[in-house]
Amino acid sequence: LETELMTALREKSETEAIQIFARNLKNLLLASPAGPRATIGLDPGLRTGVKIAVVDNTGKVLEHDTIYPHAPRNDWQGALHKLAMLAKKHNIALISIGNGTASRETDKLAQDLIKQFPELSLSKIVVSEAGASVYSASEFASKELPDLDVSIRGAVSIARRLQDPLAELVKIDPKSIGVGQYQHDVSQTQLARSLDAVVEDCVNAVGVDVNTASIALLARVSGLSNSVAQSIVNYRDKQGAFTSREQLRSVPRLGEKTFEQAAGFLRIMNGENPLDASSVHPESYPLV
Repeated sequence: LETELMTALREKSETEAIQIFARNLKNLLLASPAGPRATIGLDPGLRTGVKIAVVDNTGKVLEHDTIYPHAPRNDWQGALHKLAMLAKKHNIALISIGNGTASRETDKLAQDLIKQFPELSLSKIVVSEAGASVYSASEFASKELPDLDVSIRGAVSIARRLQDPLAELVKIDPKSIGVGQYQHDVSQTQLARSLDAVVEDCVNAVGVDVNTASIALLARVSGLSNSVAQSIVNYRDKQGAFTSREQLRSVPRLGEKTFEQAAGFLRIMNGENPLDASSVHPESYPLV
């Protein structure tokens, strides 16, 4: 009896722990995006310096560098000068700061920058960098940013998280984002299933912009597999941006059934048909 009762209690608490994990993950994924604005990502560090990544409004990396404003080098003025130069050059609107070691000090650096250069009209925000190191060492990051050092990839991820948290966090295994209780104690298959379902729900609830989405994000859309997502991105790279949902039919390997399942979740902003940017399914267009 004792064993049975303990097992029942354990199962109950595991289910609750997994639900907490799923809830926290959902809140994190659905955090409001800052939108397509040019951003500087700062990955703070003391001895190793603060890594800088400059990304444009679509998340493409424009430039990267390292500054040493903290001990032992204390090059505060040099760091401010470098940041101001980059902000002017790339017309930056936001500074995204990771919340790791030396985050407070780096936040103060950004504050000084905003105070000394009011004409740049910058805003700074500290974002969670949970999972950034996992992403930067992952196979996905090496495909996406092959020419960049691992430490710089972390700064790129921090910048993109502010622009669109969902699109960036989808690239990381949900368990590595660290938003629950001690995850290794619960049933791994149940946890993985529940977290994957949350990610899919979030992606489908918000919809995906076909012209900017990565393969990782597209693959989470209902009906699309990794290979179809890859086909969409290849087609987009060759033919340029999609202008209507109908164009998706010409993507190789995207059949009629898949189109039917996925079309409602794939958005096309400023396309030929305003309904392409909504959650209305093409089947209902005549009715609308």
